[in-house]
Amino acid sequence: MPVGPVISGKQTCLVPTSEADLDLLARWFADPEFVEHWGGLPMPREEVAAKYVGRRRPRVESFLIHAQGAPVGYAQYWHAGADEGGIDMVLAVGARGRGLGPDAARALIAHLCTTPGWRRVTVDPSATNVRAVHAWEKAGFRRMAGEGETLSMEYRPAP
Repeated sequence: MPVGPVISGKQTCLVPTSEADLDLLARWFADPEFVEHWGGLPMPREEVAAKYVGRRRPRVESFLIHAQGAPVGYAQYWHAGADEGGIDMVLAVGARGRGLGPDAARALIAHLCTTPGWRRVTVDPSATNVRAVHAWEKAGFRRMAGEGETLSMEYRPAP
């Protein structure tokens, strides 16, 4: 049973991760293509277990992204203050280019701007990850600044 809310988009559903998801997440985070823009290096199972199956709640909330009933990616959000924080997301290689990232991002920001009432949501994609930058823009984020290989983007809900 998930710990926390299940967040639904039009094409995707974000389900809180649990220890039961460790095998899948460990496979994904060991794949060089999956982590290409997520640190760039495959991760050992122990690190995945410590970071991505919900052990850091409530500071960091972790989700599997599902589309048509199958897991297609990972997302997390973290708090940076009372009314703001950031999102990180990565899709499995076969799920990219289908509009699933922007859909999951829109669902997540709708949840964050409604339930905890965030006024600012940030992301920091690699500036070289053109597909991700475009997906964040489709979800409503705008570019703020770049710092080396990292691009700062933010979403602010309409007043």
